[in-house]
Amino acid sequence: MCGFTGFTTRSVPPDRAVLKAMGDTIRHRGPDDEGYYTDAHCGIAHRRLSILDLSSNGHQPMVSPDGRYIIAYNGESYNFQDLKKELAAAGHSFGTTCDTEVVLHGYMEWGPEVTKKLRGMFAFVIWDKERQELYGARDPFGIKPFYYAAMGDLFFFGSECKSFLPHPGFKKELNREALKFYLTFQYSALNESFFKNVYRLLPGHQLLWKNGVVELSSYTSFSFAPDNTPLDKRAEHIREVVSESVEAHQIADVEVGAFLSGGIDSSFITALSRPDKTYSVGFDRKGFNETHEAQELCKELGLKNISKIITEEDFFGALPAIQYYADEPNANLSTVPLYFLSQLAAKDVKVVLSGEGADELFGGYMSYHTTPAYEAYRKLPQGLRRAVSKWAAKRPPFKGRGHLIEGGQRVEEMFVGQAFIFNNDEAERVLKPAYRSPLTWRDITAPYFEAIADVDDLTKKQYLDLHLWQPLDILRKADRMTMAHSLELRVPYLDREVWKAARAVPSRQKMRGKNLTKYPLRLAAVPLLPDDWIKREKKGFPVPFIAWLRQEKYYNWARELISQDYVKEFFDVPCLLDLLEQHYSGKAKTHRKLYTVLSFLIWYQVYFPEKCGVEPFQPNP
Repeated sequence: MCGFTGFTTRSVPPDRAVLKAMGDTIRHRGPDDEGYYTDAHCGIAHRRLSILDLSSNGHQPMVSPDGRYIIAYNGESYNFQDLKKELAAAGHSFGTTCDTEVVLHGYMEWGPEVTKKLRGMFAFVIWDKERQELYGARDPFGIKPFYYAAMGDLFFFGSECKSFLPHPGFKKELNREALKFYLTFQYSALNESFFKNVYRLLPGHQLLWKNGVVELSSYTSFSFAPDNTPLDKRAEHIREVVSESVEAHQIADVEVGAFLSGGIDSSFITALSRPDKTYSVGFDRKGFNETHEAQELCKELGLKNISKIITEEDFFGALPAIQYYADEPNANLSTVPLYFLSQLAAKDVKVVLSGEGADELFGGYMSYHTTPAYEAYRKLPQGLRRAVSKWAAKRPPFKGRGHLIEGGQRVEEMFVGQAFIFNNDEAERVLKPAYRSPLTWRDITAPYFEAIADVDDLTKKQYLDLHLWQPLDILRKADRMTMAHSLELRVPYLDREVWKAARAVPSRQKMRGKNLTKYPLRLAAVPLLPDDWIKREKKGFPVPFIAWLRQEKYYNWARELISQDYVKEFFDVPCLLDLLEQHYSGKAKTHRKLYTVLSFLIWYQVYFPEKCGVEPFQPNP
C-alpha cells in the first residue's frame, strides 16, 4: 500500500523542497521508498509500502517508456496478471512484476477505460506531459482515499488532506458547513471535506484536470438485481466467489495475516485464508472483550492468535494521534481499538485481511430488519401510523416508542445509516448560529433514496450505506488506522465478483429468526466454521466509553476540554456541560453525543493549534 500527493500549476514551476515536505506528511503510508517527479507544470510525490516486487523496480512515480505518462498509484489490482497478458499480446513490454506498471500501460492502451477493467482497490493519478492534463480515479467501493482542491492556479491531489498543508499556496480553513452534519452522522458527510475547498473524489468516479478546469464523472454504479436462486445453491455460489476473492487478496511477496473478532465476517475470511497469524484486541471489562472467542476459533482451526487488552489509559492517550491520522474528525468509537489492532499486527506483517463490507453487501445490520410485530404495524393505514408517530414523539421514553415513531414514517424520513447521533433540532440547539444551517440530514440522504425509489426498504437502506456509511466511516477509518502503522488492509468482501453475488440476493433471504442477518453468507460458511459461530450476533468493536465517562477522572477530562475558550466558537458550552452532567449523574446516556463533540474538539486542536492556544501535535516518527 502506498500514498501520493502533488499539485499542478499554471505559473511558478513546482518547488521540489515543498513537494518533499508534502510527501513527508504521509510517510506512514509508505516508509519503504519515496519518489518525486517534477516538470514545469506538475509535481508528484509518492511513498511506497513494498508488497509486490520488493526490488526498486516498483519505484514511483513511474514513467512510461516514451516519457509521456507519469503515474502515482495507491492500491492493489488483483487481476493485473491477466491484464498484463492482454497488454503483452497488444505489444506492450514490462520491466517489473508490479501492478502499477500494468495500470500505466493499461492507460496507454485503453485510456480511462482501464479503470473499468481493474479488479481491486485503488486510487491513482496519471499526468499526461504532452497534453498537460491530469487523470485520476478511485475504486468503486471507495476503499482507497483521494482528495483534491483547486486554489488559484494550483490544483492539489493526494491520499490525505494533511499532505496539502506544507504548500504555501494552500489555504487552511475550516469548512463551517461540515460540522452540523458530522454531529448527526458521526463522520464528515459532505463531498467537501472538513477543510474548506478540499473535496473527496467519490467512489467509482474519475476526474480530468486541464487548463484549470476539473471535470468529474462516474464510471460505475451500484444496482441490485435479485433473482430466484434457491437458498442452498446461492450459499454454495457465495462460498465459491468469496473463496476465490480471498485467494486473490492473498497475492503478495510478503506475509499476509488476518484481523479476527468473534463475528462471522472475519471468521469466514480467516477460515478460508488460513493465515499463519491472526490478531485480536479487546477491553478488560465484561461484554467488551471478544479475544477469548477469537482464541477459541484459532484453536479449533489450528491457527495462531495474537491478542492485546486495551486499557482505559491506552484509549484516552491515543485520541490525539487517532484524530491526526483520521485526517477529518472521526467519532466512531471502534476506530480506537482498530488503531491498536493495527499497531499489534504491524509488528509482524505488512498485510492483513479483514471482514469489512459483508454487512453492507449482504444485509448484516439489525437496523435493516424488522420484527413481525413491527411489520404488522406497518400494514396499518399510513394516516393512522403518522398520527401515532406524532403522538409517541411528544411522549417521554417508553418501551416500543422508537418503533411507533419510525413505523409512522417512510424509510426516507427516518434512516440515515448506522449512526444517528444528534437529530436536526439537537444539532441546531448545541451549535452557535454561524454553524447552523437550514439544511437537514435529509438533504444529504435524499439524492440516494431518489435514485432507488422503486425498491423495498431493506434495499434502500443498503444502498444508502453503500454510498455514505461504508466509504465515509467504515472504510475511511480502516484505511487511516492501518496506514497509521504502515499496514495494508485488504477487504475480500468488497470485490466486484462478490458484489455480483450479493446484489442478486432478494431481501426475503437475508434474515432468519430474530437475529440471523446476512443468512446466505452464514450458510456459505457452514462447512468451515463451528455451528455456534454461524449463529453469532453482530457486535462490532464494543468500547466501554459509556462507563468510563461516569468515572470522576474522565468526567473531569471531558469537562476541562469542553471548557476551553476556543470551544465557544462552535458550541453552546452550557448545553454541552448539561449533556455531560446528565450522563455523569446517570439521568441519561449521552456518551455518544459527547464523544462526537469531544472527537471534533481534539481534531481541531490537532489541525488548528494556533487557534486553540496549544502546542502543535507531533506524530511519532
